[in-house]
Amino acid sequence: MLRFIDISQRLSSGIPVWPGDTEFQTFWKMQLQKGDSCNVGSVTMSLHTGTHVDAPKHFLNDGSAISELKLETFMGPAIVMDLTNQPMVEKSSLANLNKNTPLRVLLKTMTANKEIFDSTFSYLQPEAAEFLASLRIKLVGIDTPSVDKPDSKTLDTHKILARQNIAILENLFLNDVDAGIYELIAFPLNLAGMDASPVRAVLRKI
Repeated sequence: MLRFIDISQRLSSGIPVWPGDTEFQTFWKMQLQKGDSCNVGSVTMSLHTGTHVDAPKHFLNDGSAISELKLETFMGPAIVMDLTNQPMVEKSSLANLNKNTPLRVLLKTMTANKEIFDSTFSYLQPEAAEFLASLRIKLVGIDTPSVDKPDSKTLDTHKILARQNIAILENLFLNDVDAGIYELIAFPLNLAGMDASPVRAVLRKI
């Protein structure tokens, strides 16, 4: 049997969001217990809540929307790198990668607080992003709220990756995942014109 490892955060009330962003809320529009014919749930959320894909439109006025990204980017071989407790992901952190590396790189830092928003999380330095681009990587994932430095206003790492058509997968849950090679499946929703999408990201061991 195929064993899937869920690497997406569970969406529930109280999940941390970026300061000032829309809080995650669920509510019922119809309920059987109230005499309705069925249960119908609704949700209010930012598209950047929990595990999500950033589209270039998130940080570039003329960037592609999430509905325009190629689906094949989000399924295929991936390498999980254990960089636990590194305050930043530098080019030297990725020295073991080369032209034969799987085209999707997932960074396990274990620096993001899953209970509250804490801006001390690890991030991908621009020089490291340039190095990944030189390897023709298709996707970069990280277990923090952003690939950029928390206080960045220019989002340089986001822009470097976007210029090279490298997809950005943020807020992964990699606590129980060992370093190694996996197959990643993490499709975004087909949201017309939008800047991001939540995903149900899973791995299976190759």
